[in-house]
Amino acid sequence: MKFLSRFYIDGFILSIIAVAVVASIFPASGGGQTVLDWATKIAIALLFLLYGARLHPREALEGLKHWRLHTVVLASTYLLFPLIGLALRVLAPTVLTDELYTGVLYMCLVPSTVQSSIAFTSIARGNVAGAVVSASFSNLIGVFVTPLLVILLMNTTGEATVDASSIVDIVVQLLLPFIIGQLIRPWVTDWLQRHAAPTKIVDRGSILLVVYSAFSAGMNEHAWAGLSAWRVLALVVVCCAILATVLGVTAFAGRALGFSLPDRIVILFCGSKKSLATGLPMASVLFAGQPVGLIVLPLMIFHQIQLIVCAALAQRFARRQDQEPAASAPGR
Repeated sequence: MKFLSRFYIDGFILSIIAVAVVASIFPASGGGQTVLDWATKIAIALLFLLYGARLHPREALEGLKHWRLHTVVLASTYLLFPLIGLALRVLAPTVLTDELYTGVLYMCLVPSTVQSSIAFTSIARGNVAGAVVSASFSNLIGVFVTPLLVILLMNTTGEATVDASSIVDIVVQLLLPFIIGQLIRPWVTDWLQRHAAPTKIVDRGSILLVVYSAFSAGMNEHAWAGLSAWRVLALVVVCCAILATVLGVTAFAGRALGFSLPDRIVILFCGSKKSLATGLPMASVLFAGQPVGLIVLPLMIFHQIQLIVCAALAQRFARRQDQEPAASAPGR
């Protein structure tokens, strides 16, 4: 992993790719698929329960005091990204297939990442406390906002169907476990802080289960049959263009709105990310019965690209502040 980190390659993403390859060669079927579906649902519920148990309500309340910072981050996540996703409709079906475009639009609707946003903000010597609240709050309201945006922006084009049963699934699998996590937090928070490994296993294991399930379903449905290499290459280019656009807009907005350097770093990193950890479980609920493997492919590709690019940017910020000590002075 240390060797890979020198090239900004995330080992976990390599695990995801490996699981996708295995699922493509050995897809689950029959009784195995049923067991996998139940295991995935349980893992998703446990994942969101842990989200609820980790987030201290006081952190969110305290963070709301810096409302300008969080408003800009949320605007990037839930306004700028969706507008870009809608604008890219012109690429379907010539450059992107309808399914891939559905995935690109869905990717633009999911919350920001938590762990990597905070980590890169810390490396770049930004406002870490602000990053914690912005990223956490993005994921918290994403449980409501992302499904709502899917209903408003994707049902109208016939690319996704979110009916009453889907809403019930969202509540049962995502929201209810999160609320339970908040309720049991006083009794489990100390244990979670002392035992980081089990929570990491749930975090990453749930994603790997969702990936395996999604790609298995894709193989069983022959969803990959018509996907050519040039379509995948086009998707990579589109994801790079989206990230470059958002990074440019967030960097400009941070300066134009008069934020300090630590806060501009938060806007840059939290406002440009899309969460694989939250997006994949939601996709398995929102797009049940549809080619989930194709729909989540843009999110998987974008996630790896954002890790590589933002890791390089974070180190560049750190080096720049080493050379210009005055630039790292705190302030708002």
